[in-house]
Amino acid sequence: MELEIKRFDAPDETRAFDKGSFEVVEIGGMTIGRARYEPGWKWSEHVGALTGTATCEVEHLGMVVSGRAAVSMTDGRELVMEPGDVFAIPPGHDSWVVGDEPYVSLHFLGASDYAAAHD
Repeated sequence: MELEIKRFDAPDETRAFDKGSFEVVEIGGMTIGRARYEPGWKWSEHVGALTGTATCEVEHLGMVVSGRAAVSMTDGRELVMEPGDVFAIPPGHDSWVVGDEPYVSLHFLGASDYAAAHD
């Protein structure tokens, strides 16, 4: 591992889609992501339509920085994530912004595959 600092202000990659983006920074052998979604964003409409899948099949481990988002599993389980929440979400889910505030989260697992063409 190298001594290194990077910032999301200058990400290694940005995956842009309607009402949102996913910025990727590769550092210390890891891929870290920052999700930024506007009110009205929904995974199935704004990312799933691009990737051709009905649900997100990426596993996520992350933390909510600001805003709120809901997640719904294919088995019917649902929860709402809020600032400060650390989340683990298995594959097979949809997600959407709750309320009028933009949603921002950091992703420590799943960032390399999220919102990619093979999502």
